Amino acid sequence: MKQLFFIAAIVLASFASVQAQRIKGSDTCLPLSQKEAEDYMNAHPSASITVTGGGSGVGISALIEGTTDIAQSSRKIKFDEKKKIQDAGNKLVEVVVAYDALAVIVCPENKVTNLTREQLEGIFTGKIKNWKEVGGADLKIVPYSRETSSGTYEFFKESVLKNKNYMSGIMSMPATGAIVQSVSQTKGAIGYVGLAYVSKDVKAIHVSYDAGKTFTAPSVEGAKNKTYPIVRELFYYYVAKNEKQVRPFIDYVLSPAGQKTVGEIGFITI
Repeated sequence: MKQLFFIAAIVLASFASVQAQRIKGSDTCLPLSQKEAEDYMNAHPSASITVTGGGSGVGISALIEGTTDIAQSSRKIKFDEKKKIQDAGNKLVEVVVAYDALAVIVCPENKVTNLTREQLEGIFTGKIKNWKEVGGADLKIVPYSRETSSGTYEFFKESVLKNKNYMSGIMSMPATGAIVQSVSQTKGAIGYVGLAYVSKDVKAIHVSYDAGKTFTAPSVEGAKNKTYPIVRELFYYYVAKNEKQVRPFIDYVLSPAGQKTVGEIGFITI
């Protein structure tokens, strides 16, 4: 009897370990992964999923170190990161789970509504320092950025700044929520966040990528029909040896129910 109990305990422990998962990385993906995990665990009571942020780079580093099962990322994995995984004898699997429109936000009191990509480049590289230079009040511009470990930081630099360096001394925030809070409370502030983080406490800027001919506000519809120019993929990364463990949850995120949640959170379905 004791032997049978011992065997049963091993089987149960093994099943529990298969069901336990860790997701880490992008702050942009955080609200999506948290809601998807909550819904998945409600449907699968034996599952245990923990979701934490920290930035895309943090998540990918955790995947390399083996301290997370899924790295959530708002940027594509870098060559050297992928090589570290391969050098460890692991095969990397990349899954696009959603799309995101990156919104440029200002304090609601700011009268500026439209900015071109070139003007945004000037603001975040430090060439444009006062709102009056772009049609606003005589007020110092206070740009807020994510930290360098953030995939949003890298995507904004690539898409909006055309790989030019951010201004020296830019205000770097450890999390997206901190940018929303800081911008909402600072008259001259400007920052950038994933669409899901835009709230009534901030104003989203209409952006032009055609030198001011057309300005478009960030929206799910604008991202889908490609009228809004700052759109990116959101990724889940895992190693192939963990396929059996992580794939049921990822397949749920890709299912009609999971993609419905993508839209409800404020992202764009695949």
